[in-house]
Amino acid sequence: MGFAVALMNNCGMQNASALRPSFLALLAVCSLFVIASASSFAANCDWPQFRGPAGDGQSSATGLPLKWSETNNVKWKTAISGKAWSSPVVCGDQIWMTAAPEEGTRLSALCVDRNTGKIIHNLKLFDVVLPQYCHPFNSYASPTPVIEDGRVYVTFGSPGTACLDAKTGKVLWQRRDFVCNHFRGAGSSPILHQNLLIMNFDGSDHQFIVALDKNTGKNVWRSNRSVDYQDVGPDGLPQAEGDFRKAFSTPHIAELEGKPVLLSSGAKAHYAYDPLTGEELWHVEERGQHSASSRPLAGNGLVFFQTGWSKGQLLAVRPGGKGVVTDSHVVWRAKRGVPNKPSLILKDGLLFMVDDGGFATCLEAATGKEVWQERIGGSYSASPVCSGNRIYFCSEDGKTVVIEASRQYKLLAENKLDGGFMASPAIAGNALYLRTKTHLYCIQQ
Repeated sequence: MGFAVALMNNCGMQNASALRPSFLALLAVCSLFVIASASSFAANCDWPQFRGPAGDGQSSATGLPLKWSETNNVKWKTAISGKAWSSPVVCGDQIWMTAAPEEGTRLSALCVDRNTGKIIHNLKLFDVVLPQYCHPFNSYASPTPVIEDGRVYVTFGSPGTACLDAKTGKVLWQRRDFVCNHFRGAGSSPILHQNLLIMNFDGSDHQFIVALDKNTGKNVWRSNRSVDYQDVGPDGLPQAEGDFRKAFSTPHIAELEGKPVLLSSGAKAHYAYDPLTGEELWHVEERGQHSASSRPLAGNGLVFFQTGWSKGQLLAVRPGGKGVVTDSHVVWRAKRGVPNKPSLILKDGLLFMVDDGGFATCLEAATGKEVWQERIGGSYSASPVCSGNRIYFCSEDGKTVVIEASRQYKLLAENKLDGGFMASPAIAGNALYLRTKTHLYCIQQ
């Protein structure tokens, strides 16, 4: 569907020629943040990438279970060997994930039957003789795949990227030539936009974003990060061996001011690019932060960036401008309760989030004003998901807290599974697909 037609449908207008100026203004407001990437996926790919169809953690599914346990509302449970934090993606009857042993010497892709939980493919893609250092908190298979009809794209960062035939598991192309010291393990997931597979590489040695032709795996463009890290010591080398140049965030496509824009968080800066050429449009600098891990979000006329460590902030940025727009386009900042790892949910003009230490917070998206904050307990790395008026927060000890997406804090349920959550949930049909540290579950009434 063309952008203009989709725009009219989204705004409830069917005759563009009949629009008066006041309606045109309404049209512009309504369309500002249509997510361009969602249209590139086939209709039967319920959850094609990290954080779902639009990359924002939201689903239109209905009938999801509210309560479950190891003995209640579990349709099936499949053991997944190794140590891997990639989230499941769902297309048709297939669920794909990546996997690796704890030592990272063998990198694999797994396909599970959505209806039965049976493992269909267990494909070893890459052998790694000398794996890079991976922090014990991370894994060697943390980036989430991205899938479309007939193809699945997986990456492990610099150790390897591959495109697979989703039906047969055949490798259609692969790349192993990207040089990047992830210096604690890779974490950024790939995304698709038109014919491009787009990936962040923010290591201690090299920091860039690259777009590949999804059909061939060849570079279409590559853009180096433009920020001056200001971390070079007297010896001419980056301080802490480049540790403050790292980032783990997944890029995001949003429709801003009538055109698709690629949003990407690196260390000490957050960028907007032309997704087809890689040209940098603008960026915001926050030099005190590094290791950004959350996916950017757009809506309500703003772009939201989480800055990462050392003391995380949430930046609300008005899109537009050119060059460094920190002073001119940052509308508000929030520091209290901002997560380092879990991404945000934007629902009905409200931002919902849970920080790494278990404080859930609701903010007004327009102003950053705190609406409420409650301690829900636990530690959190997985990003929340939202369906209808329910938000699901999954903790590292296996607890899922379900709250109402509203201006008043309302706890709807607490559920517990045996394993802890590092991967984020997926939603397909009327089921939740939850990957713990040891198993994949289908949670369905």
